[in-house]
Amino acid sequence: MTTPLQPLPPPTGIPAAITATGLRKSFGQKTVLDGIDLHIPKGSIFSLLGPNGAGKTTAVQILSTLIDPDGGEVRVAGHDLVRDPAAVRAAIGVTGQFSAVDNLLTGEENLLLMADLYGYRTRQARHLAADLVERFDLVEAAKRPAATYSGGMRRRLDIAMTLVGNPSIIFLDEPTTGLDPRSRHGMWELVRELVGDGVTVFLTTQYLEEADQLADRIAVLSGGKLVAEGTPAQLKRLVPGGHVVLRFADAAGLDRAARALGIGTRDDDSLTLQVPGDGSVKSVKALLDWVEATETEVEGLTIDTPDLDDVFFAVTGRPDNEKVTTR
Repeated sequence: MTTPLQPLPPPTGIPAAITATGLRKSFGQKTVLDGIDLHIPKGSIFSLLGPNGAGKTTAVQILSTLIDPDGGEVRVAGHDLVRDPAAVRAAIGVTGQFSAVDNLLTGEENLLLMADLYGYRTRQARHLAADLVERFDLVEAAKRPAATYSGGMRRRLDIAMTLVGNPSIIFLDEPTTGLDPRSRHGMWELVRELVGDGVTVFLTTQYLEEADQLADRIAVLSGGKLVAEGTPAQLKRLVPGGHVVLRFADAAGLDRAARALGIGTRDDDSLTLQVPGDGSVKSVKALLDWVEATETEVEGLTIDTPDLDDVFFAVTGRPDNEKVTTR
């Protein structure tokens, strides 16, 4: 069992895009969010993970003013969520699990419709739509009905429509569900570009690799509570079980190294020795120096460290009142 650690303090010098203290929400007798705290810096990617039904979508719905919280204090883009929801809505964009694209309209018409809803004049709307279809690589498809678009194209159009309002914060609720690997990677690049432009992204996803690739900080929600929080690297260090596998040229070298180290699991068939380790440069260098001191040459090595899958399965099985954070 991983030892609970002190919470990592919020980054200093960076204003918060979203803060929440004691956020609560219940539906009937079921508590979905049980007093969670959030601090998300501007211009960063924050990813909320959790099992199905953990409350990820509920959190997004509350923070985007779609439903009211039962308790807690929340500020989004500097505005109080409860007292000034209109100002919050003016600062955010939301791309939900299900596309908001109208299949009967062309891609361009979808963007023009959104621009009209935001009150743009005709000339401004057309200029904005042209910029967005180019930015999201939809120029050739702009005049075609959205019903003809692939899943990846629809998702790009969906996010383009979200940007019509020029939001400073975007909620992406499982944006790549159902996309093929190529489209998923394309979506990742778009998200990185948005953050490069100063946008804050609140991402929920079922794909742990996606969170690992994109997020500056990750929180895991389970049983209504945040049970783990930190950077991807920090979370991986919470889970024991990493090791380094050394491969030797012959059995004599394997035997000398195994006797000198006194730890690890040897495999005489593959001429390998598996030694516990966190995979850090410092620890690997120390291990190799120790082996070389025995005048044994290491032919190769591999490093196996815990990934976010290991973290996810470890912490979502914890009791609700046992939070794991990083320092």
